[in-house]
Amino acid sequence: MKQLQEYLQILNQKLNGRFEAPDYSEILIDFSKNIDRNYKAEYIRKAIHQFSMLIPVIYYFTPRDTAIKILILLTFGFVSVDIMRYYSPTIQKLFYKLFGFILRQHERDHKMKNLNGATWVFISALVCVIIFPKFIVINAFAILILSDASAAIFGRRFGKHKFFKKSLEGTIAFIIASIPVVLIAPKVQGLPGEYIITMVSAVVGGIVEAASTDLKVDDNLSIPVSIGATMWLLYSIFYPNLDLYFLK
Repeated sequence: MKQLQEYLQILNQKLNGRFEAPDYSEILIDFSKNIDRNYKAEYIRKAIHQFSMLIPVIYYFTPRDTAIKILILLTFGFVSVDIMRYYSPTIQKLFYKLFGFILRQHERDHKMKNLNGATWVFISALVCVIIFPKFIVINAFAILILSDASAAIFGRRFGKHKFFKKSLEGTIAFIIASIPVVLIAPKVQGLPGEYIITMVSAVVGGIVEAASTDLKVDDNLSIPVSIGATMWLLYSIFYPNLDLYFLK
C-alpha cells in the first residue's frame, strides 16, 4: 500500500510538471574518473611489463642449461612470495604497498588465490625454454612482451568491436606490434618463408590473447606457448631439414 501511494505521488508530480529526474552527473563523472584511473594503471602495468623484454635478450647470450637453472630459482621465488601474500599478513602488507596499485582485480582475489601476471611471466619463460628451441623462445617471448602491452593499451582506449571477450582493435594492435619482432628477432637462415611463419604465428598469438579469458589460461602463458607451438609446427612442415637448435 505504501509503495502504491509513493507511485501515485510521483505520477501526480510528473503530470503536473513538478517531477525532477534524478541527477546522475556525479555518478557519471565518478565512473569516467574510474575508467581513466584504470587505464593509467594498465599503462603503468604494461610499461613495467616491458622490462620483461630482458628475458629474451639475456637468453640470447645465455646457454640454455644456465638459463633453466636461473629461471627455476626466479620462478620458485616469485611463486613463493605470490602464494605467501595470501597467508602472511606481513608479506601481504608489504606486497600490496609496493605492487597493489598495478594489480588487477582477479589478482587480489583472496578466495581464488590467483597468481599475478609477473609470476606467470616467469612460469611461462621456464616452460618455453624447456620445451622449445632457443630462437623460437626468443621470437615468441619478445612478441608476448611487445604485442600484449599494445593490445591492452589500444584495446582499452579504442576498443569498440567485441572479439571474444576483448576487442578487435586490441587484437589488430597486437598483430601490428609484432612486426618489428618478426623482422628483427633471429631466424635460422633468414629465408623469406621464415618471416611468414613467424608472422602467421603472431596472428595465432593475437587470437589466443583475445580468447585467453574464455580459455581460462593466463595470457602470459598462453600467448608464447601458442606462438612457439605454431612456429615449431610450421617449421617442421615447410623446413624439416633446418637445424632449429642452431642457437645453444
